Amino acid sequence: MDFGFTDEQLALGATVRDVLRAHCPPAALRTERRPGWDQLAALGFFGLLLPPESDGLGLRLVDVLPALEETGRACLPGPVVETAVAAPYLVAGAPKLASGAVCVSVLPPGQAYAPDADLADLIVVAGADGLRLVAKEAVRLTPRPGVDPCRPLFEVAFDESERLSGPAGPALRRATVATAAQLIGVARELLAVSVAYAGVRTQFGAPIGSFQAVKHQLADVAVAADFAAPLVWRAALAVEGSAATADRDVSAAKAAAGEAATLAARVALQVHGAIGYTEELDLRFWLARAWSLSAAYGTTAVHRERVRASLVAGDLGRYP
Repeated sequence: MDFGFTDEQLALGATVRDVLRAHCPPAALRTERRPGWDQLAALGFFGLLLPPESDGLGLRLVDVLPALEETGRACLPGPVVETAVAAPYLVAGAPKLASGAVCVSVLPPGQAYAPDADLADLIVVAGADGLRLVAKEAVRLTPRPGVDPCRPLFEVAFDESERLSGPAGPALRRATVATAAQLIGVARELLAVSVAYAGVRTQFGAPIGSFQAVKHQLADVAVAADFAAPLVWRAALAVEGSAATADRDVSAAKAAAGEAATLAARVALQVHGAIGYTEELDLRFWLARAWSLSAAYGTTAVHRERVRASLVAGDLGRYP
């Protein structure tokens, strides 16, 4: 059985990579809030998971994983996961959603702040009484401090909202898997940048990449990312079916991807030394993205606990 991505899935990822390299370079992260957004919209990126009756393509989450990984590799700002992945299962009937003209932010349960809420035309708030849809005209946003300058956080308050009747679970599980895919992209970009720097930075008359201690750390990052990626792929398949272990698979994927990205960030800082902390170096954007996405839709500790609880309860089933 072939578990690899199809040529079409890989081609989609390659196309998104090319678009983001051209329209979302590191310099744009300093000056723009949504670089590359219009170009992705022109590709139909925001309608990939929408059903055909909503002008979408009706693809599965696994079909767009390579593309989502590229958004993490490019450190793409804006509510990408919320608009492209969560919204099709929460507000699929919203006009202009497929065109990318409507942005959506989500305040998940257990989190205090909504990311990129200032860019959102619609905000979905998950509360004790279910899901609420809030239009930007009715919302009051208060900026809150966050680690990621390209993913600002906001406290959300509102007086008027619309109750959403659908369940939150399917959308939140998919958004969690999509975030894990972005973390894989962040980890791999941090690894690539670190390897390149280790090849040109010299110490004691030799490139630091020739030192065994540095090689081992970079190899650990490569192994962590390559081990986490299949868990993300498995989770994407699980959420599309009726697998009883879907929640466990989602948590395993998010925990592993978060650990891979935070390890990549730590090693990148060690390889770059003090320069890695500076404002001038673009590395800081990927460091911040690794830390912020690791906490999004549940921290690594939360998801590890969910996996542990599932296994202790006897949930040893395997997909499918």
